[in-house]
Amino acid sequence: MSLRTRADDLTELMDDPDCDAERLTRTLRRLAIVNRAVAAWGRVYRTLLRPAFLGLGRPVRILDVGCGGGDVLRRVVGLARRDGLDIAGVGIDPEPHAFAVARAATPMPGVTYRQAVSGDLVAAGDAFDVVLSNHLLHHLDREQFDGLLADSTILATTLSAHSDIARSRAAYAAFSAAAAPLAPGSFVRVDGLRSIRRSYTRRELSMRLPAGWHVHAPAPYRLLALHDASGRVT
Repeated sequence: MSLRTRADDLTELMDDPDCDAERLTRTLRRLAIVNRAVAAWGRVYRTLLRPAFLGLGRPVRILDVGCGGGDVLRRVVGLARRDGLDIAGVGIDPEPHAFAVARAATPMPGVTYRQAVSGDLVAAGDAFDVVLSNHLLHHLDREQFDGLLADSTILATTLSAHSDIARSRAAYAAFSAAAAPLAPGSFVRVDGLRSIRRSYTRRELSMRLPAGWHVHAPAPYRLLALHDASGRVT
């Protein structure tokens, strides 16, 4: 196995429409632990999202695309409210199991979920201050990738921030060991390793992004595809 190039032909088990529903549900719930440990949303909030929110001077509305179980959306909203900000969030995911897991989580006022894709919200004329996603980019083929970024530039009035893994041998080795306790009865370890193999290096992601987008590395093994619609955030 080589990590020199993206394994974009590799399929993750949770992306199989016929995958085991119970294992998928466990995976979505356990990914909240993974995201808390490695996705660096606390740092992204402090350095990018909070300044953007404070700069608005009004209630904030955010969108999480491909929200899965909704843990990242709830965390960002919770951090903002701890800082006294008035914020509401919408999480969308086309996968019915993900939608069900998000809906079954402990309710958070002002946070809602829809079974939808970003294009549905564009068609409806919706708008948000910030559009974000977590571990979504590596799942997408070329057309879907370009569509997400195009939709984000329409939907986000201030900032788009799409977070994903930075592919490397070190990331692969670290996750392989650390994810073992979460593996039983789920797809977490197998799919996590496949995710790393499908993910981009910083150079690869930079080359994939259209004009107006750039790459930021907020933490080890992490990349953000950023678009500043306001002209003052990044």
